[in-house]
Amino acid sequence: MLKTYVGGCHCGAIRIEVFVDISAGTGKCNCSICSKSRLWTVEAKPESFRLIAGDADLSDYRGNNPVAHHFFCKHCGVRPFQRVDMPNMSGAPYYNINIACLEGIDVEELIEGPVVFYDGRNNNWGSSPAETRHL
Repeated sequence: MLKTYVGGCHCGAIRIEVFVDISAGTGKCNCSICSKSRLWTVEAKPESFRLIAGDADLSDYRGNNPVAHHFFCKHCGVRPFQRVDMPNMSGAPYYNINIACLEGIDVEELIEGPVVFYDGRNNNWGSSPAETRHL
């Protein structure tokens, strides 16, 4: 079910609002930055995402994937979301929201929903990696 969630970084400088359906599924990627940070995300369309506070407190790390903006708080280091520009998987820009940064998540809804795994390490975004237990 589509719901509005609020959340943010650890220190509270970054605040976001997002309208998503957690039960529709979440994702984990095996690329170097996502696997190192154990990022677990839910995808949001740009019109479903709003940065409430902290624009000046964000840093934008650009790793190996030139279309991914890994935003993190420059005070506490937490990454509440990332923006992915084209031409990644969906054919349109989207946001990956760090579900650990959202408040009020129904844990049962989260664990009952499907989890999709992406093989970002091999730039094979449409396929699952051979091993996912570590993600």
